[in-house]
Amino acid sequence: MAHNRYTNEEIAKRGKRLYADRIRALVDTRENMGKIVSIDIETVDYHVERDVLQAAEPLHKARKDAAVWSERIRYGEAFALGGGSITKQTK
Repeated sequence: MAHNRYTNEEIAKRGKRLYADRIRALVDTRENMGKIVSIDIETVDYHVERDVLQAAEPLHKARKDAAVWSERIRYGEAFALGGGSITKQTK
């Protein structure tokens, strides 16, 4: 489902940039490998869980209209916006 302020492409672009520039260094640990990090692209709040729905839930509870990007730690995108699965491993 499309967000009311951002396109899926804008959410992905901002989410990937925030993860690479600000959040990866905070969450990329052995304990978190393979977990999901969800990021509110406006507030830069984030949450880590094993499941994408559990990772995004606190962000949506804090802000009902949060624009959230989710990524699997050390493996790239957790899912493709609009469907599909991505299994590309990143460094």
